[in-house]
Amino acid sequence: MRLFNAWEMGQDQTKQQIEKGLHLYQSNQTEKALRVWMRVLEKSADPAGRFRVLGCLITAHAEMGRYKDMLKFAVVQIDTARELEDPDYLTESYLNLARSNEKLCEFQKTISYCKTCLNMQGTTVSLQLNGQVSLSMGNAFLGLSIFQKALECFEKALRYAHNNDDKMLECRVCCSLGNFYAQIKESMKIALQHGDRPLQALCLLCFADIHRSRKDVQTAFPRYDSSMSIMTEIGNRLGLIQVLLGVTKCWMIQKELDKALESIEKAQELAEGLGNKLGLLKLHCLCERIYRTKGQQQELRDHVVKFHECVEEMELYCGMCGESIGEKNNQLQALPCSHFFHLKCLQTNGTRGCPNCRRLSVKPGYV
Repeated sequence: MRLFNAWEMGQDQTKQQIEKGLHLYQSNQTEKALRVWMRVLEKSADPAGRFRVLGCLITAHAEMGRYKDMLKFAVVQIDTARELEDPDYLTESYLNLARSNEKLCEFQKTISYCKTCLNMQGTTVSLQLNGQVSLSMGNAFLGLSIFQKALECFEKALRYAHNNDDKMLECRVCCSLGNFYAQIKESMKIALQHGDRPLQALCLLCFADIHRSRKDVQTAFPRYDSSMSIMTEIGNRLGLIQVLLGVTKCWMIQKELDKALESIEKAQELAEGLGNKLGLLKLHCLCERIYRTKGQQQELRDHVVKFHECVEEMELYCGMCGESIGEKNNQLQALPCSHFFHLKCLQTNGTRGCPNCRRLSVKPGYV
């Protein structure tokens, strides 16, 4: 009983010291706050308390621009999270590790850690961090000049911000979008100087997508039209599908569902001609939303079936539980044969070798 009371008292003292540090930090007494938190880190034996104080140290060093120290504390926090064996702690610590690497311009590492976050089997707390994860991943893709993926991440982060009424996240995403816009303008300038038509088309598509993500449809449409004109000229049919997907989403924002379906029909013809299954999957998903809104049940069912046929053809499902991969944030395991499974299914069944390969009478891969 005495041991338990001593441990509980230690937890209370840790909590009090962390709060004391926060009060000092909020009063702009940064160095004093850091000293208080460092003492807690050195003396506390409570893993949860250590995790929290490490979070304070990471945030403080990030705001001071001490990114190497930020990374150092993030690495220690990962070890503490593993000790706690809680997916929420792990998700938060991997996010801090991703953000640290992002600040140090280690963009490939940032993307890798962000993907680890998104694959975590966490609770609602972890899901609430997904907006910040998407923002960090978007910044990393932007740093690598992979503009389309960067914009996709920023759009996801913005949706999380709006859905959770997170004004701070929304502000940070808008700042990143401003940086994104500036880089696209610079790329467009270079493309015009060198007469690079494919890059011009891509920049115009990115400009249009940015305006669409901000619900500025009237500004987005002429940019989609210009991009489509160049894509047609140079024969980039895959690019045309991307443009038509954006145009469709604009019509959906304006609730012009019949016009949206016209754009989908054009995109579907191109996607089928190219055999682009991912494009078809996205189009069926949009049709599903449109026909659900219109209340046309037969058409809705048709596209749900076609969507799942695409999932089947692309093997975007777990060969053990049969559920599709990608609808939820689930941790995955890729086998050497290239088939994917939910990690929890492989761990639960303890199966060596690939069930899909065995069904197809192909030499199985091994974990």
